[in-house]
Amino acid sequence: MTFDVHQLDSFLLVGSLVTLAAILAVRLSAGVGLPSLLFYLLMGVLLGESGLGINFDDAQLAHALGFGALALILAEGGLTTSWREMRPSIRLGVSLATLGVAISVAVVAVGAHYLLGLPWELAILLGAVCSPTDAAAVFSVLRVVPLPKRLTGALEAESGLNDAPTVVLVSVISTGAAAESGLVNVAGTIVFELVVGATIGVVAGVGGAWVMRRAALPSSGLYPLAVLCLTFIAYGGAAALHASGFAAVYVAALILGNQELPHRVATRSFAEGLAWLAQIGLFVMLGLLLSPSRITLEIVGYAVVTGLILTVVARPLSVLVSSVVQPMPWRELGFISWAGLRGAVPIVLTTIPLAEGVEGSDRLFDIVFVMVVIYTMLTGPTLPLVARLLGVARRSEPRGLEVEAAPLERLAADLLQVTIADSSRMHGVEVGELRLPPGASVSLVIRQGQALVPERRTVLRHGDDLLVVTPRKAREATEERLRQVSSGGRLAQWLGNGRKPKD
Repeated sequence: MTFDVHQLDSFLLVGSLVTLAAILAVRLSAGVGLPSLLFYLLMGVLLGESGLGINFDDAQLAHALGFGALALILAEGGLTTSWREMRPSIRLGVSLATLGVAISVAVVAVGAHYLLGLPWELAILLGAVCSPTDAAAVFSVLRVVPLPKRLTGALEAESGLNDAPTVVLVSVISTGAAAESGLVNVAGTIVFELVVGATIGVVAGVGGAWVMRRAALPSSGLYPLAVLCLTFIAYGGAAALHASGFAAVYVAALILGNQELPHRVATRSFAEGLAWLAQIGLFVMLGLLLSPSRITLEIVGYAVVTGLILTVVARPLSVLVSSVVQPMPWRELGFISWAGLRGAVPIVLTTIPLAEGVEGSDRLFDIVFVMVVIYTMLTGPTLPLVARLLGVARRSEPRGLEVEAAPLERLAADLLQVTIADSSRMHGVEVGELRLPPGASVSLVIRQGQALVPERRTVLRHGDDLLVVTPRKAREATEERLRQVSSGGRLAQWLGNGRKPKD
């Protein structure tokens, strides 16, 4: 196959237009409360054989590109995740990613076999590909829902770790190795891949952090590239040893992202941009794989029933059993059950049996595709409402915002953006009465679009936006103090330091 310069020009033009449209769709998705993946999948379908006529049916290429994109998305997730916030919920997250996945696979497989009449192989594959949650889908919606740290930590840990066991399970079933090896050997393979993959991730993360702290690269732009290369070294090293590359890349990125490395904010911003690009390309490609002519009422019915089994039975049961290792109030467990969004991961996993030529894999792809679209549209927009009804939504102030600024990097400081809502008792409090921890200060107040440099006697008002500079080590204490004043007003100092924030 030849590829001349005119084809390259056309590819760059179409690719740039599609990417720009996808970027603009992020704003639209945020406005309507839907994950952007739905818009990207629709773009892929419109570009495909039933739209502009682009024919793409290479399951093996989709499998390879999909795994590469997922690895990049997991690397960004690890680099931008706070270990301090995840650590209190890590037991529940790991339990959901292992025990919870096993329960979900079993429940969906039994339901698909006896209710839908699917053969056991397809039924188990359907349960396996549908069980993992998708980090991109979950957090594109959760960004607009302020939650306690223990909830976001559990959901982050689950989304980052549950890809690894399901990839192993789907692979051994698709290749026929599961039937030959037996259940015990399959379970042992999953444990081996997870443990070895995570170990390689730890080695790559710790070793990479040691190297990066001592490297004196000639350009700041090289640091983000080096960090991402370290995460993919972990992925490739694990894959070479037949371990889980997904576990390795996520663990390595999590360690690197929580180290005091040079140009840390630039690295996170760069990784976030690449992850968005990977998501766009991944979802558009998966949309191209779909043949709308194959979507019949029977496929839609199968997708609806599968989604009901997953959402109403499998997910709540898996959350309930997984919480044995770390009990939580039933309201929080209920929200975790509803927030188990599926996105690209289930669809990408169906490319494994497609590439292996498993009988009925086309049908499996169509069922999973339709199910993801329907239930993402159902659960995504309702998450804010469910959070309020269950009483797990947290006040959105103060909101921490890391800003790309070299002086803050050199000072190991963070910049917090704090919005004084209408219900806040910070209204009428003077800046000097905030009594922030040593080293923290209010550097700027934005009031009605105008910026002013505050003095100690400057009175704060509803609707003000504050920019608070705090040493990184004092960030948690600074945020806690701001919440205390917001709930207790200027008397928070004498009322037991105000109400302790709910985390």
